[in-house]
Amino acid sequence: MKKIYSKIQPSVLLHIINTKKEITEQRQDLSSNEEYLQVSCFQLQKGKTFRPHKHIELLRKTDITQESWVVIQGKVKAILYDLDDKIISEEILEAGDCSITFRGGHNYESLEDNSIVYEYKTGPYFGQITDKVFI
Repeated sequence: MKKIYSKIQPSVLLHIINTKKEITEQRQDLSSNEEYLQVSCFQLQKGKTFRPHKHIELLRKTDITQESWVVIQGKVKAILYDLDDKIISEEILEAGDCSITFRGGHNYESLEDNSIVYEYKTGPYFGQITDKVFI
């Protein structure tokens, strides 16, 4: 797991990159409990199961949208920005790799035709005008 911290505020975690090859049978929590977007990964063997459950309705307040991309097929370049909107890192994501943005900006560029990704964000989404500003 690669953690990318701000150069402007060195204690602020901006982004995480986790590659498929880093995933093991041991559950790895990629985000801390304090983040709005909770991301974990683990490898499952045949027959592995969990206790059935559901999540309790809870009033939560979020003040920022956090986002994660998981590449399913192809290659994607993640361009990651610091708090001052300057590029802090560029990472190549391949099938099974994941990027997480807690703070700072991001952009993605598909490097192969037919690349497929899943995108996850904290919600609710109030639309582009309310939710984002372009760098």
